[in-house]
Amino acid sequence: MIRKLLGLVPAENAGLIPTLLAVIIAQALSQSAAYLLLVPVLESLFDDDLGRAWTWALLMTGAVAAMAIFGYLQTAVGLRIAVGMQRGLQTGIGDHLNALPLGWFETHSAGPLSRMAVENVREIQGAVAYLLAKVLNGIVVPLGVAVGMLFIDWRISLAMLLAAPVLFLVNGLAARAYRRADEQAHAVAAEADSRVLEFAKAQPVLRAFGAVGAGNRALDAALHRQRSVTARMVFTAVPGLIVFALSVQAVFLVLTYVVIGQVTGGSISAAAAIALIAVSARFIEPLNQAAQLSNGLRAAANAVGRVSDLLAEPVLPEADSPVLPGVPAVVFDNVSFGYRPGEPVISAVSFSVPPGTTTAIVGASGAGKTTLLRLAARFYDVDSGRIMVGEHDVRDQPSETLLNQLTLVFQNVYLFDRSVADNIRIGKPDATDAEVWRAAQAARVDEIVERLPDGLATLVGEGGAALSGGERQRVSVARALLKDAPIVLLDEATSALDPHSEAVVVRGVHEVTKGKTVIVVAHRLATIAHADQILFLDGGQIIERGTHAELLELGGRYADFWNERSRAAGWRLEPAAV
Repeated sequence: MIRKLLGLVPAENAGLIPTLLAVIIAQALSQSAAYLLLVPVLESLFDDDLGRAWTWALLMTGAVAAMAIFGYLQTAVGLRIAVGMQRGLQTGIGDHLNALPLGWFETHSAGPLSRMAVENVREIQGAVAYLLAKVLNGIVVPLGVAVGMLFIDWRISLAMLLAAPVLFLVNGLAARAYRRADEQAHAVAAEADSRVLEFAKAQPVLRAFGAVGAGNRALDAALHRQRSVTARMVFTAVPGLIVFALSVQAVFLVLTYVVIGQVTGGSISAAAAIALIAVSARFIEPLNQAAQLSNGLRAAANAVGRVSDLLAEPVLPEADSPVLPGVPAVVFDNVSFGYRPGEPVISAVSFSVPPGTTTAIVGASGAGKTTLLRLAARFYDVDSGRIMVGEHDVRDQPSETLLNQLTLVFQNVYLFDRSVADNIRIGKPDATDAEVWRAAQAARVDEIVERLPDGLATLVGEGGAALSGGERQRVSVARALLKDAPIVLLDEATSALDPHSEAVVVRGVHEVTKGKTVIVVAHRLATIAHADQILFLDGGQIIERGTHAELLELGGRYADFWNERSRAAGWRLEPAAV
């Protein structure tokens, strides 16, 4: 646990680790010395040798003073590292999540990540600032006392040295049971967190279907499981604590019995026996502290394990060498990809998008259209083949270089709980207010902000809850306009919008794509018909390609698709005949 804990210390604070360990050990050894010096002090007092007693007492005072000084230094250095760890770990977790392939998030929910970034980091901080010193103190002080006792009475020293591994064994057995219970508690607490977030964010849907209160079975079941597992964890932890505490007291009784045996055998004086019993009490004091802190130690160890496991998750390899992007073209060369091993979504796909042209990708739902866009942006790495953007393999470009060439407009628009202007400025963080306003006007966001109380400074709520779907799309288009990258990856998302919103968003998209290299997952017939190249995707493979006229003349799958969409576009509801 200690090795993993120290491995999480950020690089800028790593140089303080030797200092921290040194002062912790020095403080523990000073404490051991103070306990051991109690023996000659008491012996001198019982022998009525005050001069000798004062000498030993001064040495003991020096040990106590050293213990206080090293304790202060340990606290100061530990807190400094702990504060640095909070910033470093939370930033490190964020950076690592940002580098993970998107497929990882499909099997990991937000609840556990939220707990890890807040609660687990806080537990790790506490371990560095407080618990680490207690752990080492519980090891070094008893060991120091036991070794020092060799110079006073080897039999007591032997008894102490034999007792220590027994106590650590008992503590280890209790730790294993607690660790399993804590993992279960973490899992159900994370699920409960996710359900609470879901409950808060999905109120319109839940109310519409009466799934609030007792009707929300998923939330109710998650909270019930959390209560049950938490209760089981208490019942699992308490017996281990009791057994360890009783074991510590049993060790003290054994040491006392050995001392009494020495007195009755005439090996030591009564004065020495009293002093040795006092030292034995001090010997078990750190062990008692360890018993009281053991659950905190185990929880911290589990938190360290969870964060370490997350940071060990493999990320997409990042190119180190800078590259200079060439012409804004996109090439897929025999690309195959699957989200899970053995389940390909894209198979042997090859096509090129010359600079300044538009390629439309059409096909049935689930054919892999959006996956192609995500692969072009390197949200995932391909299983085989290669993708060229700007005349370089996407894997050979630093992420910043690649993404600076791309503007992404996807179906699922997420707005942050910040102002309208801040959400637009994500497209270009250093944009001026004038540039943001021009982008807002081009995407017709100005129509939205006219009715908002604070204009562009109005907060949009979590996920953009204060705006409609069409309004969120307009903000997304404004982002893309502000970024003004040479290549546009567009997943049209106008099918669920009202006619006015659709018309506004389409005009904005036209501005975004003007003179750019465009790959569009097309839903609107006009977009499809005017594309320079159309790819019909089915089962992850391109089965037809050409212009609109060429594919209609071919009379294949695309022609059927076009005719079906054309008929659907003319559908209307009419009153039933009486």
